[in-house]
Amino acid sequence: MTQPIIEVTNLERSFGANRAVDGITFQVEPGEVFGLLGPNGAGKTTTVRLLNGILPPSGGTMRVFGLDPATEGESVRKQTGVLTETPSHYERLTARENLEFFGTLAEIPEQALGSRVLKILSFFELESRANDKVETYSKGMKQRLALARALIHEPPLLFLDEPTSGLDPEAAQQVNDLIAGLSRRSRQTVVLATHNLLDAQRLCDRVAILNKGRILAMGSLKELARKLWPVTWVDITLFNGASAESAAAGIQSVRGVRQVTAENESLAIQVEADDVIPQVVSALARENIPILKVNPRDYTLEDIYFALQAGEA
Repeated sequence: MTQPIIEVTNLERSFGANRAVDGITFQVEPGEVFGLLGPNGAGKTTTVRLLNGILPPSGGTMRVFGLDPATEGESVRKQTGVLTETPSHYERLTARENLEFFGTLAEIPEQALGSRVLKILSFFELESRANDKVETYSKGMKQRLALARALIHEPPLLFLDEPTSGLDPEAAQQVNDLIAGLSRRSRQTVVLATHNLLDAQRLCDRVAILNKGRILAMGSLKELARKLWPVTWVDITLFNGASAESAAAGIQSVRGVRQVTAENESLAIQVEADDVIPQVVSALARENIPILKVNPRDYTLEDIYFALQAGEA
């Protein structure tokens, strides 16, 4: 069995009377995009700093690559890349000079550094502006350069703290495409700390939803939806004037159907699990009832997030 890249148990961090991280427990598997979601002050950034050995914990345990960041932070940081919410560059240096400088700090051998810089500039579509000063870059270009800097030493684990913050929609889309590509092509493990729910739904395999330093729920989108709403609703639109009332009578007896509501040419059906839906469709087909559309109701990460946060209000 593969060992998790990150293992956190009852982790705590207090600043005076404020407990920014309050006994959280989670694991991150190799190659996974794992989201830390929550409003400002939920503890996302503090957790990232703890896992990189920038802050010591007040309690609990954490392991990254089997190492304790509190005592082996330097060894951990050699294997991680970090993109902060407000990345800073040396604005009067070129993109190439910025990457060469940080590559040297990361102890990339001199004979490999030049080709590594060219390769990553090309990957982030910055090679045509490699020799321009960073102060001439747009926000989107600066964010791509910050990602390039976080990846210059090819770390197996990447921490991204609000990577699309302050970007226009086009630039944000570019950054998200790059993040998705990292996971798909390179199988890098990514921890994404964000309050952007659309980004998280698109990119993350699993998420932990935080509030006031505690994890409210954790899992994939499907797992979280099932925990909150253990039954499934499916909407069926009938075709060519078929009667929903007569159709409803034919599926009431299908095992797993809990409730049926009929209106005009539409049926709203509550079922115990997704595998009941094909049985419902088969029952309608046996009765020669024409079907135009079958739409199981999907819950978005936004639905889940606000349902959980409302429970904490």
